[in-house]
Amino acid sequence: MRIALGIEYDGSPYCGWQKQPAGGSVQDALQAALARLAGVPVDVVCAGRTDAGVHASAQVVHFDAPVQRPLSAWSRGTNTFLPDSIVVRWACAVEDDFHARFCAQGRQYRYLLLNRPQRPALWHGRAGWHHAPLDLAAMQAGAAHLLGEHDFSAFRAAECQAKSPVKLVRRAEVRRCGDFVVFDFAAGAFLHHMVRNMVGSLVYVGLGRQRPEWIGELLAVGDRRLAAPTFAAAGLYLVGVDYDPVWGLPPPDPQALPLAELPLTDLAPLDPSWVRG
Repeated sequence: MRIALGIEYDGSPYCGWQKQPAGGSVQDALQAALARLAGVPVDVVCAGRTDAGVHASAQVVHFDAPVQRPLSAWSRGTNTFLPDSIVVRWACAVEDDFHARFCAQGRQYRYLLLNRPQRPALWHGRAGWHHAPLDLAAMQAGAAHLLGEHDFSAFRAAECQAKSPVKLVRRAEVRRCGDFVVFDFAAGAFLHHMVRNMVGSLVYVGLGRQRPEWIGELLAVGDRRLAAPTFAAAGLYLVGVDYDPVWGLPPPDPQALPLAELPLTDLAPLDPSWVRG
């Protein structure tokens, strides 16, 4: 029987999703927990590999169950063997031709950037940070250039193994939520470091170092060396994976998203004399 799981994790303690010879990855911890429950080794495949320090509220994995267990065991039972930083939110039996990666029709990422003079304490490891005020309207104008199908070589890591740098971005939005600037991106797939590189360049626009049109110019030139540095991993979350409803998987839970549509009154008030945009 093939089983799909919905996984949530804090990526701060891990070297990324992908299993490593020395251990220390999210995949290593999940497979170890599943093996303890099943009594034999279990290999899982994920919808999207995340880098060191990157989080997920809606990662999806699949595996072929080596033994019979109730679905509740694959969720609650597995959780008893997982560290506090990883949890299985749901388990679902799927057809044998389901594949967490290849059946995914899209991925959604959110980046949280704390934008205030002081560094984060409560959000340390869970949000990016920039001390200087950012122009929201300029970043929104810059993000609009990312929409559509483009060659994203300017936002691609040197070690990226994707066959093509051409991706279709369906959502590229920037909004403010209290002291946070929230970046939301949706695409069929993303290149290695693509989201963090886009955020870094949009921050340059927000600081006034570049015009919003610069984002479009970077896409046209396709030279990674001309874009801004890669932004910190701490603020990046995989918040959704899209599948055809025929698979019967639970949709991402909006309440699980970091800063999910919180009203401004739920967060520290802004000083209007400090923030632009």
